[in-house]
Amino acid sequence: MPRSPLLPAACLALAFVTGSGPVAAQIMKTPEVAQERITPQTKPQVQLSFAPVVKRAAPSVVNVYASHVDKRGPTRSAMEEFMRRFFGEDGAGRGRGGAPGERAQRSLGSGVIVDESGLVVTNNHVIDNMNEVRIALADRREFEATIVLRDPRTDLAVVKIKNPAPGLVAMPFGDSEVLEVGDFVMAIGNPFGVGQTVTQGIISALARTQVGSSDYQFFIQTDAAINPGNSGGALVDLQGQLVGINTAIYSQSGGSHGIGFAIPASMVRAVVETAKNGANTVRRPWLGARVQTVTPDIAESMGLDHPTGVLVASLQAKSPAEEAGLKRGDLILTVDGKPVDDPEAFGYRFALKGLTGQAKFGIQRGTTRSTVSVKLAAAPETRPRDVLKVRTRSPFLGATVVNTSPAVAEELQVDFPAEGVAVASVDEGSIANRAGLQKGDVIVSVNGVPITVTKDLDRVTRNSLSAWEVSINRGGAVLTSVFGG
Repeated sequence: MPRSPLLPAACLALAFVTGSGPVAAQIMKTPEVAQERITPQTKPQVQLSFAPVVKRAAPSVVNVYASHVDKRGPTRSAMEEFMRRFFGEDGAGRGRGGAPGERAQRSLGSGVIVDESGLVVTNNHVIDNMNEVRIALADRREFEATIVLRDPRTDLAVVKIKNPAPGLVAMPFGDSEVLEVGDFVMAIGNPFGVGQTVTQGIISALARTQVGSSDYQFFIQTDAAINPGNSGGALVDLQGQLVGINTAIYSQSGGSHGIGFAIPASMVRAVVETAKNGANTVRRPWLGARVQTVTPDIAESMGLDHPTGVLVASLQAKSPAEEAGLKRGDLILTVDGKPVDDPEAFGYRFALKGLTGQAKFGIQRGTTRSTVSVKLAAAPETRPRDVLKVRTRSPFLGATVVNTSPAVAEELQVDFPAEGVAVASVDEGSIANRAGLQKGDVIVSVNGVPITVTKDLDRVTRNSLSAWEVSINRGGAVLTSVFGG
């Protein structure tokens, strides 16, 4: 149920009435006096208002305007002309708000200044597929910005203001690991494009892992109102520190129902540090093992009073997991002392460890508990990717494929055979898309010809055929389909 907008005001009134000192005494004299605005006289009284926190945090929250502009030449087909006019462009080819010969897509979101040099963190989905970004500060000054880093797996991105003016205010990071359910927080952003707005609520839940808006699901849930346009904005604690980046809402109407989700500051900080170090992609440690959820039956068989941890389902040869001595059937209970209750929580905790040193796993094997040290290293590129964008007419037209390796498996978050060709992406509306090909599919064979490297697929798809028999490995199951030429 949505939180009543009157509840915070009622709580504040109650705090003043039950307080001590001259302010409380004045309020209790008469109903008329109780309605007057009274200046707080002491620090505890000031803290009864969120205004001081907002004043510290608001200058660091910005609006992010992103757009993708396609330049088009003067030659257009009759179908293009029809579509252009049907969807609202005039005969000169001028889109709404665009110049002649241009078509623009636009996105509006929020962001947070995290470094005085002009680094701004926002959601990746705010700038996804965009090539132009502008940042508007709280004081309405606007600047062009460049995209520094995109990290779709966390739905985070970092942009940098070009030629930033002096005096930018960076929001300090808070410790999202010490948050507790019931803590007060505020969401600051630009909902519905109406301008900077502050909403207040509490932490409703922690470690939410079934939201589905990123690969690393470990969200802070809050009832502070989050609406479209708040994406990329700040979730702030009562010290004015950044504890999360607002990223998603649960809604059937598009508006806030009091269930919003934010990416914890610990993950945000890791992505920002990567950008500060000059990298344009985030590299994370490779375990080389697949883990699965612990069911009640598994928990009972291992002597646990409730399901907890993750079960090691398989290991790759020469991986950090194998070298650490992990075995199939081991139960991983903690990562550096932090408990994990499902594969998403484990993936989040492990991803935060970086690429140097070791991580200590608390494990249970049978009924015996122990600790193992796992080396932190990036997944290796065991062979060249040999990226291939299929452009010949076949069921693969519009797909981009690569040779598999542990690095590719880690990026696409799937288990691969030792050798194979994986689908890295599929163009929307392409023949491959209509044929049902998906990112992460491993192409096993085409018309009975084994496909082990991208050159095999390139050679096979150059033939003009009337029928195609395609076998793919999807999630461990081999699927075979026949397509017409």
